[in-house]
Amino acid sequence: MTVASTERRLARTATGDPLLGNDEGFILLTAADPSLTSVESALSRHPADLPDPGAVAARRLSPAHLSFAPPLDRPGKLFGIGLNYADHAADLDEDHPDEPASFFKPATALTGPGGPIRLPPTEITNHVTAEAELAVVIGRTCSDVPVDAVDSVIGGFVPVIDMTAEDVLRRNPRFLTRSKSFDTFLVMGSEIVVPDPGVDLDDVAVRTVVDDEVKAANTVANMHFSPRELVAFHSRVMTLEPGDVISTGTPGAHRIEPGDTVRAEVDGVGSVSADVVR
Repeated sequence: MTVASTERRLARTATGDPLLGNDEGFILLTAADPSLTSVESALSRHPADLPDPGAVAARRLSPAHLSFAPPLDRPGKLFGIGLNYADHAADLDEDHPDEPASFFKPATALTGPGGPIRLPPTEITNHVTAEAELAVVIGRTCSDVPVDAVDSVIGGFVPVIDMTAEDVLRRNPRFLTRSKSFDTFLVMGSEIVVPDPGVDLDDVAVRTVVDDEVKAANTVANMHFSPRELVAFHSRVMTLEPGDVISTGTPGAHRIEPGDTVRAEVDGVGSVSADVVR
């Protein structure tokens, strides 16, 4: 399953240069269109209006020779969704939710490919879990969007790793924001994949991988609320803006320790990994 047959990908180097690419590599975004000076500005374009990187006469940059920052320089609202896969909710003895269970993470929790994920001191938390997720990046300002019109406001998809201080959360469910908000507790992949309108996401598999061992896996078809439904739902609550990110939930979490390497794999979108330190 290919999420984006157009093969347009948006990224940002560690030095802040915005990039446009495909499977053959990247070019500077400004070389493709001088008016596009940031990834956020490109997200606001309809996918069909983005330049074709393969048709631009510019030097190709190989991902193997680049260091990447998070693709968004100034991320907007960062949503997380709890217990959105049926199997994960059942494992935790949770019922099917009637509405999405969402929360916010601060922009200061965001870090880029490689991380590292920095665990807080053990006196604060000694049980942190990592969770692979597919995230939706909003491309255009919108509100009250019907599900069948959501594709018109999606800018792209990106893999993320979400972290939770489980022992903090278990002390009191009201501590959810604190348990999710430590610095480096959201790792965002290097590339935002720009989708074709109407792409079928049901077969997209999401895997939580720790030290090269798959700890949890599931497909988007088994979500309680699909990515499109999550965008529509939250657009009825508040105005969504370019650079807002909705992480759509995890197939399962796994406890992490210093020395581990965590990877989120999302078929058709890519992967992101990070080392764990304290």
